[in-house]
Amino acid sequence: MFSERPPDTPPGGSAGPTPARTPVMTIALEPRALRRSVVSILVIVTAWLVALWVFHAVSDFLFLLLLSWLAAMAMEPPVAGLARRGLPRGAAAGLVGGVVAVAAILLGVVFGNVFFDQTSQLVQALPVTVTEVISWVNRTFSLTINADTIVARLSLTPEQVASTASNLAGGVLGVVSSLLNGLLDVVTFLVFALYLAVDGPRVRRTIGSWLPPAHQSVFVTVWDIAVTKTGGYVMSKLELAGLSAVFHGVFFYVVGVPYWLPLALLVGLLAQFVPVLGTYIGIVVPVLFVIFTSPLTGLWILLFAAIYQQIETYLFTPRISRRTMDVNSGIALASVFVGAGLWGPVGALIGIPLAAAAVAVLDTYGRRHELVPALAAEPGEAPERAGAAEPVVPVVPVVPHLAEPAVPVVPHPAEPAVPEADS
Repeated sequence: MFSERPPDTPPGGSAGPTPARTPVMTIALEPRALRRSVVSILVIVTAWLVALWVFHAVSDFLFLLLLSWLAAMAMEPPVAGLARRGLPRGAAAGLVGGVVAVAAILLGVVFGNVFFDQTSQLVQALPVTVTEVISWVNRTFSLTINADTIVARLSLTPEQVASTASNLAGGVLGVVSSLLNGLLDVVTFLVFALYLAVDGPRVRRTIGSWLPPAHQSVFVTVWDIAVTKTGGYVMSKLELAGLSAVFHGVFFYVVGVPYWLPLALLVGLLAQFVPVLGTYIGIVVPVLFVIFTSPLTGLWILLFAAIYQQIETYLFTPRISRRTMDVNSGIALASVFVGAGLWGPVGALIGIPLAAAAVAVLDTYGRRHELVPALAAEPGEAPERAGAAEPVVPVVPVVPHLAEPAVPVVPHPAEPAVPEADS
């Protein structure tokens, strides 16, 4: 409420000529409205804090749900194919999931002991390998880098590794608790992955029923893009990673590379899920383990990697990825780092599929414009020449008979006929 105070009157009666004064405005708050505003603000802040607490409490479950959704999308192509052949969708999802589970169990039985033994030996050999690399750098470039300091800072000494493992395990109780938590996470992931694979169409209809008709078509398009493109992308990358791991593992075993199984898996995963740099990092790591003891073996590894890269690029990738989409290398690399920053190593693996879904949606609903000659020109090429060499294709199709305007033909005046002379 606003009120205005009248100007002061001098004593003695009539007021003489006084200078004009600005009226003083006062503000009076209504107590009921003030209480209502304060209560509303407190309720909003409390609800926001509670929502943040709930999100933090269920963040692990939401992450498992995201992994389950990606796994269901990866299973969708074979499940849909079996369903089209007449097999019930539940049986198709169970068959695909059973095949994957049996394959994982067989691989674990056959290579599990070898994998864990070689991984343990590889971790124990890391300090020696780092020391050899630093010694070679010092000899080659005349440097004085202290290898022991680097190993200590990287926490690669056996004492530090044992201390870290003891702190993480927390004794017998910590081991049991970690195993139970891991088992619960695996069961949650498998249950929701199978549920989304079986009832995917029903889930889509349920979510669509909550949307207005104008938005349902957009939702269906986005869902189909995520299933067909992103699911196929995940499957293609897994197949290419498996092929790379098998071929490199066989070659590493033949030439006598130590720790050949974990190194082969590392090559396959890095080459497919870490763009641009993954292929080189995956090859450099096994080379470092043999180059100081057998330089010829390191040379054979580099030669085999170069040959296999050409075979994969021109033979495997076109056949496996012909129905999937490609992601720009810069976007893929950024998605790996963002995913690793948000969810750790698993986030680095799922960052590219999420980016693939986002890119597919943007390509579907995004609007692109024609480039001006200055942007269309290649580096070092004049814009005028680029515009002349690569004319801009119009967006609207051109009617054939209007593609090039006809030039009017002006008829020549008829020449007067010459009368024939009578003979």
